[in-house]
Amino acid sequence: MSKGVQIAVGAILCALLLCWYGATQLDGQASYRYFNTLEEFLAAGPEKRIGESLRVKGYVANGSIDRRVADRQVRFAIQNEPPHASGDSDSTLAIHFTSLETPDLFQDGAEVVVEGEMLRSEGDAVFVANNVLAKCPSKFEAEA
Repeated sequence: MSKGVQIAVGAILCALLLCWYGATQLDGQASYRYFNTLEEFLAAGPEKRIGESLRVKGYVANGSIDRRVADRQVRFAIQNEPPHASGDSDSTLAIHFTSLETPDLFQDGAEVVVEGEMLRSEGDAVFVANNVLAKCPSKFEAEA
């Protein structure tokens, strides 16, 4: 096989691989996924979204973390604004996280994104999370 044919075959293979990669990224299964803020989520009506895969961003409400070791889950509530800025909020969403392994930064007031789905449990809609992502604080202040 001549050198020119080898280069042409290699170029065709590279073009096919790039086309395949582009087609797989355009089918709606891309790695980027948007999350709703708690305010957007509650405005859209959580009852309407039962069974959907969801991502919701909020702040862990103060005093809401309840680790249930026997059930192997963590229950907590999120609110739209940080607790230190707005105090306790009237609009919160109860979360049932299906693991005891929470991020190191998970604590009262932490900014989190919960991934999971709304499920109907005993007549009530409950957000059951299978993943909790905690955000690292963006500002660090030096001691004065």
